[in-house]
Amino acid sequence: MTINKTQNGNALTIALEGRLDTTTAPELEQELKHSLDGVETLTFDFSKLDYISSAGLRVLLYAQKSMSGQGGMKVTHVNEIVMEVFEVTGFADVLTIE
Repeated sequence: MTINKTQNGNALTIALEGRLDTTTAPELEQELKHSLDGVETLTFDFSKLDYISSAGLRVLLYAQKSMSGQGGMKVTHVNEIVMEVFEVTGFADVLTIE
């Protein structure tokens, strides 16, 4: 998985490429722990994300909880495979998906 970060003031966009799974989720979690200070708007760009596992969902939940106290979070450009995982797990009701 590749993590591409773009910061514009207090807005952070994280574009993920590849698979967010048990192997790569810890890398994203560490990146978030070091990147969220002062961020008011967090956007995940999933246009190049092929797959997400339960480990990836856990990291998204961590990000959602972290951002609830300091701003907001949204997920954009979700493909059908990832959207199906969101719907089956109930994450479609919890996350802001555009």
